Amino acid sequence: MNPIWNIARKELSDGLRNRWIVAIGLLFAVLAVGIAWLGAAASGQVGFTSIPATIASLTSLATILIPLIALLLAYDAIVGEDEGGTLMLLLTYPLGRGQLLLGKFVGHGLILALATLLGFGAAALAIAVLVDGVALDLLFRAFGRFMLSSALLGWVFLALAYVLSSRASEKSRAAGLALGVWFGFVLVFDLVLLALLVLGEGRFSPELLPWLLLLNPADIYRLINLSGFEASGGVSGVMALGSELPLPSVMLWGCLMLWVGGALLLAYALFRRRAA
Repeated sequence: MNPIWNIARKELSDGLRNRWIVAIGLLFAVLAVGIAWLGAAASGQVGFTSIPATIASLTSLATILIPLIALLLAYDAIVGEDEGGTLMLLLTYPLGRGQLLLGKFVGHGLILALATLLGFGAAALAIAVLVDGVALDLLFRAFGRFMLSSALLGWVFLALAYVLSSRASEKSRAAGLALGVWFGFVLVFDLVLLALLVLGEGRFSPELLPWLLLLNPADIYRLINLSGFEASGGVSGVMALGSELPLPSVMLWGCLMLWVGGALLLAYALFRRRAA
Protein backbone atom coordinates (compact mmCIF):
# COMPACT_ATOMS: atom_id res chain seq x y z
CA MET A 1 0.00 0.00 0.00
CA ASN A 2 2.96 2.32 0.61
CA PRO A 3 3.95 2.57 -3.11
CA ILE A 4 0.37 3.47 -3.98
CA TRP A 5 0.29 6.21 -1.36
CA ASN A 6 3.68 7.55 -2.50
CA ILE A 7 2.38 7.97 -6.04
CA ALA A 8 -0.87 9.48 -4.73
CA ARG A 9 1.03 11.93 -2.53
CA LYS A 10 3.15 13.00 -5.49
CA GLU A 11 0.05 13.66 -7.63
CA LEU A 12 -1.60 15.52 -4.76
CA SER A 13 1.54 17.60 -4.26
CA ASP A 14 1.59 18.45 -7.97
CA GLY A 15 -2.06 19.46 -7.76
CA LEU A 16 -1.33 21.78 -4.83
CA ARG A 17 1.71 23.26 -6.53
CA ASN A 18 -0.16 23.82 -9.79
CA ARG A 19 -3.10 25.37 -7.86
CA TRP A 20 -5.55 22.79 -9.20
CA ILE A 21 -7.36 22.41 -5.90
CA VAL A 22 -7.56 26.15 -5.27
CA ALA A 23 -8.66 26.96 -8.84
CA ILE A 24 -11.34 24.26 -9.03
CA GLY A 25 -12.56 24.97 -5.49
CA LEU A 26 -12.89 28.69 -6.17
CA LEU A 27 -14.67 28.01 -9.45
CA PHE A 28 -17.18 25.71 -7.75
CA ALA A 29 -17.69 28.14 -4.84
CA VAL A 30 -18.31 31.19 -7.05
CA LEU A 31 -20.65 29.33 -9.40
CA ALA A 32 -22.55 27.64 -6.57
CA VAL A 33 -23.10 30.88 -4.64
CA GLY A 34 -24.03 32.69 -7.84
CA ILE A 35 -26.58 30.04 -8.80
CA ALA A 36 -28.00 29.91 -5.27
CA TRP A 37 -28.82 33.65 -5.33
CA LEU A 38 -29.22 34.43 -9.02
CA GLY A 39 -30.53 31.17 -10.41
CA ALA A 40 -34.11 32.44 -10.57
CA ALA A 41 -33.24 35.84 -12.08
CA ALA A 42 -34.84 34.85 -15.40
CA SER A 43 -38.21 34.61 -13.65
CA GLY A 44 -37.80 38.03 -12.04
CA GLN A 45 -36.59 36.78 -8.65
CA VAL A 46 -33.23 37.64 -7.12
CA GLY A 47 -32.14 35.87 -3.98
CA PHE A 48 -32.18 32.36 -2.60
CA THR A 49 -35.31 30.48 -3.70
CA SER A 50 -35.25 26.90 -2.39
CA ILE A 51 -32.91 24.02 -1.72
CA PRO A 52 -34.41 21.72 -4.42
CA ALA A 53 -34.16 24.46 -7.07
CA THR A 54 -30.58 25.23 -6.08
CA ILE A 55 -29.51 21.58 -6.14
CA ALA A 56 -31.24 21.05 -9.50
CA SER A 57 -29.41 24.03 -11.03
CA LEU A 58 -26.08 22.99 -9.52
CA THR A 59 -26.56 19.45 -10.80
CA SER A 60 -27.07 20.71 -14.35
CA LEU A 61 -23.93 22.81 -14.08
CA ALA A 62 -21.83 20.08 -12.46
CA THR A 63 -22.87 17.56 -15.12
CA ILE A 64 -21.06 19.75 -17.65
CA LEU A 65 -18.09 20.94 -15.61
CA ILE A 66 -16.99 18.00 -13.47
CA PRO A 67 -16.48 15.47 -16.31
CA LEU A 68 -14.53 18.05 -18.30
CA ILE A 69 -12.31 18.96 -15.33
CA ALA A 70 -11.67 15.29 -14.50
CA LEU A 71 -10.72 14.47 -18.09
CA LEU A 72 -8.40 17.49 -18.34
CA LEU A 73 -6.81 16.55 -15.01
CA ALA A 74 -5.88 13.00 -16.00
CA TYR A 75 -5.88 12.59 -19.79
CA ASP A 76 -2.05 12.62 -19.86
CA ALA A 77 -1.53 10.52 -16.70
CA ILE A 78 0.06 7.62 -18.62
CA VAL A 79 0.87 8.93 -22.08
CA GLY A 80 2.39 12.07 -20.55
CA GLU A 81 4.76 9.98 -18.42
CA ASP A 82 5.63 7.96 -21.54
CA GLU A 83 6.38 11.02 -23.69
CA GLY A 84 8.40 12.60 -20.88
CA GLY A 85 10.52 9.48 -20.53
CA THR A 86 9.57 8.94 -16.87
CA LEU A 87 7.29 5.93 -17.37
CA MET A 88 10.19 3.60 -18.07
CA LEU A 89 12.01 4.98 -15.03
CA LEU A 90 8.98 4.47 -12.78
CA LEU A 91 8.59 0.89 -13.94
CA THR A 92 12.19 0.09 -12.99
CA TYR A 93 11.22 0.62 -9.34
CA PRO A 94 9.56 -2.14 -7.30
CA LEU A 95 6.21 -0.78 -8.46
CA GLY A 96 3.58 -2.69 -10.40
CA ARG A 97 1.54 -1.10 -13.16
CA GLY A 98 -1.60 -1.61 -11.12
CA GLN A 99 -0.03 0.19 -8.16
CA LEU A 100 1.07 3.08 -10.40
CA LEU A 101 -2.41 3.40 -11.90
CA LEU A 102 -4.16 3.15 -8.53
CA GLY A 103 -1.76 5.64 -6.95
CA LYS A 104 -2.48 8.19 -9.67
CA PHE A 105 -6.20 7.57 -9.28
CA VAL A 106 -6.06 8.12 -5.51
CA GLY A 107 -4.06 11.33 -5.94
CA HIS A 108 -6.26 12.79 -8.66
CA GLY A 109 -9.37 11.60 -6.84
CA LEU A 110 -8.30 13.43 -3.68
CA ILE A 111 -7.73 16.60 -5.70
CA LEU A 112 -11.26 16.45 -7.10
CA ALA A 113 -12.83 15.47 -3.77
CA LEU A 114 -11.08 18.29 -1.87
CA ALA A 115 -11.98 20.87 -4.50
CA THR A 116 -15.62 19.69 -4.44
CA LEU A 117 -15.75 19.81 -0.64
CA LEU A 118 -14.16 23.26 -0.44
CA GLY A 119 -16.17 24.79 -3.26
CA PHE A 120 -19.66 23.44 -2.75
CA GLY A 121 -19.19 23.21 1.02
CA ALA A 122 -18.49 26.95 1.11
CA ALA A 123 -21.73 27.56 -0.77
CA ALA A 124 -23.67 25.40 1.68
CA LEU A 125 -22.21 27.31 4.63
CA ALA A 126 -23.03 30.63 2.97
CA ILE A 127 -26.66 29.56 2.54
CA ALA A 128 -26.83 28.33 6.14
CA VAL A 129 -25.47 31.63 7.50
CA LEU A 130 -27.12 34.16 5.20
CA VAL A 131 -30.57 32.68 4.56
CA ASP A 132 -33.14 33.04 7.34
CA GLY A 133 -35.35 30.08 8.11
CA VAL A 134 -33.55 27.57 5.90
CA ALA A 135 -33.98 23.95 6.97
CA LEU A 136 -30.44 23.09 8.00
CA ASP A 137 -31.02 19.33 8.11
CA LEU A 138 -32.36 19.33 4.54
CA LEU A 139 -29.63 21.74 3.39
CA PHE A 140 -26.70 19.69 4.65
CA ARG A 141 -28.28 16.39 3.66
CA ALA A 142 -28.91 17.65 0.11
CA PHE A 143 -25.48 19.24 -0.25
CA GLY A 144 -23.81 16.21 1.32
CA ARG A 145 -25.41 13.90 -1.24
CA PHE A 146 -24.63 16.40 -4.00
CA MET A 147 -20.93 16.73 -3.05
CA LEU A 148 -20.41 12.98 -2.60
CA SER A 149 -22.08 12.13 -5.91
CA SER A 150 -20.13 14.95 -7.62
CA ALA A 151 -16.85 13.47 -6.40
CA LEU A 152 -17.98 10.03 -7.57
CA LEU A 153 -18.89 11.40 -11.01
CA GLY A 154 -15.44 12.98 -11.22
CA TRP A 155 -13.84 9.64 -10.33
CA VAL A 156 -15.75 7.95 -13.15
CA PHE A 157 -14.29 10.36 -15.69
CA LEU A 158 -10.85 10.16 -14.09
CA ALA A 159 -10.94 6.41 -14.69
CA LEU A 160 -12.13 6.98 -18.27
CA ALA A 161 -9.24 9.42 -18.74
CA TYR A 162 -6.81 6.66 -17.73
CA VAL A 163 -8.41 4.40 -20.33
CA LEU A 164 -7.72 7.02 -23.00
CA SER A 165 -4.24 7.78 -21.68
CA SER A 166 -3.30 4.09 -21.64
CA ARG A 167 -4.57 3.65 -25.19
CA ALA A 168 -3.24 6.81 -26.85
CA SER A 169 0.25 7.05 -28.29
CA GLU A 170 0.49 10.86 -28.01
CA LYS A 171 -0.77 13.49 -25.57
CA SER A 172 -2.48 15.42 -28.35
CA ARG A 173 -4.42 12.32 -29.36
CA ALA A 174 -5.38 11.65 -25.73
CA ALA A 175 -6.61 15.24 -25.40
CA GLY A 176 -8.74 14.89 -28.52
CA LEU A 177 -10.19 11.59 -27.31
CA ALA A 178 -10.94 13.14 -23.90
CA LEU A 179 -12.92 15.95 -25.51
CA GLY A 180 -14.75 13.37 -27.63
CA VAL A 181 -15.68 11.35 -24.53
CA TRP A 182 -16.93 14.48 -22.77
CA PHE A 183 -18.92 15.54 -25.82
CA GLY A 184 -20.42 12.07 -26.20
CA PHE A 185 -21.51 11.50 -22.61
CA VAL A 186 -22.53 15.05 -21.69
CA LEU A 187 -24.17 16.25 -24.91
CA VAL A 188 -24.70 13.59 -27.57
CA PHE A 189 -25.99 10.70 -25.45
CA ASP A 190 -29.14 12.48 -24.26
CA LEU A 191 -29.86 13.79 -27.75
CA VAL A 192 -29.74 10.22 -29.08
CA LEU A 193 -32.11 9.06 -26.34
CA LEU A 194 -34.49 11.90 -27.13
CA ALA A 195 -34.39 10.92 -30.79
CA LEU A 196 -35.20 7.32 -29.86
CA LEU A 197 -38.00 8.55 -27.60
CA VAL A 198 -39.56 10.74 -30.29
CA LEU A 199 -38.78 8.92 -33.53
CA GLY A 200 -38.54 5.33 -32.34
CA GLU A 201 -42.12 4.92 -31.19
CA GLY A 202 -43.21 1.41 -32.04
CA ARG A 203 -39.67 0.28 -32.79
CA PHE A 204 -38.25 0.27 -29.26
CA SER A 205 -39.83 -1.09 -26.13
CA PRO A 206 -40.85 1.80 -23.84
CA GLU A 207 -39.66 -0.26 -20.88
CA LEU A 208 -36.13 -0.42 -22.32
CA LEU A 209 -35.48 3.31 -22.72
CA PRO A 210 -35.24 4.17 -18.99
CA TRP A 211 -32.61 1.45 -18.53
CA LEU A 212 -30.47 3.09 -21.21
CA LEU A 213 -29.88 5.97 -18.78
CA LEU A 214 -27.61 3.63 -16.82
CA LEU A 215 -25.22 3.59 -19.79
CA ASN A 216 -24.34 7.21 -19.06
CA PRO A 217 -22.72 8.08 -15.69
CA ALA A 218 -23.76 11.72 -16.11
CA ASP A 219 -27.43 10.67 -16.27
CA ILE A 220 -27.05 8.40 -13.23
CA TYR A 221 -25.55 11.36 -11.36
CA ARG A 222 -28.49 13.57 -12.27
CA LEU A 223 -30.97 10.90 -11.24
CA ILE A 224 -29.29 10.59 -7.83
CA ASN A 225 -29.56 14.31 -7.14
CA LEU A 226 -32.95 15.01 -8.70
CA SER A 227 -34.79 11.99 -7.33
CA GLY A 228 -34.48 13.10 -3.72
CA PHE A 229 -36.95 15.97 -3.96
CA GLU A 230 -40.63 16.10 -4.65
CA ALA A 231 -39.93 19.21 -6.71
CA SER A 232 -37.97 17.10 -9.15
CA GLY A 233 -41.17 15.53 -10.37
CA GLY A 234 -41.44 18.33 -12.90
CA VAL A 235 -38.34 17.30 -14.81
CA SER A 236 -38.76 16.83 -18.52
CA GLY A 237 -36.96 15.32 -21.46
CA VAL A 238 -34.63 12.40 -20.90
CA MET A 239 -34.67 12.78 -17.10
CA ALA A 240 -38.40 12.12 -17.08
CA LEU A 241 -37.57 8.54 -18.08
CA GLY A 242 -35.77 8.11 -14.79
CA SER A 243 -39.05 8.11 -12.88
CA GLU A 244 -39.89 4.83 -14.62
CA LEU A 245 -36.74 3.08 -13.44
CA PRO A 246 -37.65 0.48 -10.79
CA LEU A 247 -34.40 1.09 -8.92
CA PRO A 248 -33.93 2.51 -5.41
CA SER A 249 -31.45 5.31 -4.86
CA VAL A 250 -28.86 2.94 -3.40
CA MET A 251 -28.79 1.01 -6.67
CA LEU A 252 -28.05 4.21 -8.58
CA TRP A 253 -25.09 4.81 -6.28
CA GLY A 254 -23.99 1.25 -6.94
CA CYS A 255 -24.21 1.78 -10.70
CA LEU A 256 -22.00 4.86 -10.46
CA MET A 257 -19.43 2.91 -8.43
CA LEU A 258 -19.55 0.10 -10.99
CA TRP A 259 -18.65 2.66 -13.63
CA VAL A 260 -15.59 3.64 -11.60
CA GLY A 261 -14.48 0.04 -11.06
CA GLY A 262 -15.17 -1.05 -14.63
CA ALA A 263 -13.30 1.88 -16.17
CA LEU A 264 -10.32 1.33 -13.86
CA LEU A 265 -10.16 -2.37 -14.76
CA LEU A 266 -10.26 -1.49 -18.46
CA ALA A 267 -7.52 1.11 -17.98
CA TYR A 268 -5.38 -1.47 -16.16
CA ALA A 269 -5.87 -4.03 -18.93
CA LEU A 270 -4.79 -1.48 -21.57
CA PHE A 271 -1.89 -0.26 -19.43
CA ARG A 272 -0.59 -3.82 -19.00
CA ARG A 273 -0.43 -4.25 -22.78
CA ARG A 274 1.27 -0.89 -23.31
CA ALA A 275 4.98 -0.99 -24.04
CA ALA A 276 7.04 1.30 -21.79
